[in-house]
Amino acid sequence: MTEKDIKILLVDDEPDILEIVGYNLSNEGYQVITAENGHEGVKKAKKELPHLIILDVMMPEMDGIEACELIRKHPELKHSIVTFLTARGEDYSQVAGFDAGADDYITKPIKPKVLVSKVKALLRRFKQEENDTTVKLGNLVIDRDEYKIILKGKEIVLPRKEFELLSLLASKPGKVFKREDILDTVWGNEVVVGGRTIDVHIRKLREKIGDDSFKTVKGVGYKFVD
Repeated sequence: MTEKDIKILLVDDEPDILEIVGYNLSNEGYQVITAENGHEGVKKAKKELPHLIILDVMMPEMDGIEACELIRKHPELKHSIVTFLTARGEDYSQVAGFDAGADDYITKPIKPKVLVSKVKALLRRFKQEENDTTVKLGNLVIDRDEYKIILKGKEIVLPRKEFELLSLLASKPGKVFKREDILDTVWGNEVVVGGRTIDVHIRKLREKIGDDSFKTVKGVGYKFVD
């Protein structure tokens, strides 16, 4: 998949944001669709099925939180990446945003080049999921399309972040993934998480998948052991 194949939906009630951000993303070769409010954004998301949706939080008619909730209820949009583009000082809405199904946050004002780099980082997640839809490792099957884990013939339900973390580590068994790369891929550059966040998620995966499947490389990161 090249840039010209990727659709990005930009939803914001500020014309300047739509114009400037839209221009810079289009300049990178992406297909950019715009909407001026949450209601229009949901409608266009269902029609266009974008790979990435950038939502402003505070918008008329329907805010970004509600729009995200409706988008996540649409089956064909379950793999779309949703990030909020939000003004500084709106941190109070981050928890609500993640509860609604958002994958990340980008704070504005933001320089166009920085925004483009963050968009590219977000899209790497999508491409990773697209390249390997099903991973089979011994008794473990990871189905990216269905967000489903099967271990020894039994289906296991994992929360989204646990699934993405497992999926990342299992994509290259034996490779040590640095902590900063894990945070960038699974949580994104803009998400402020505690230093123990990865450790907690690894602990939960060990309980569900098996302690021997994950190895800690002290001072570096983690790897999946097949």
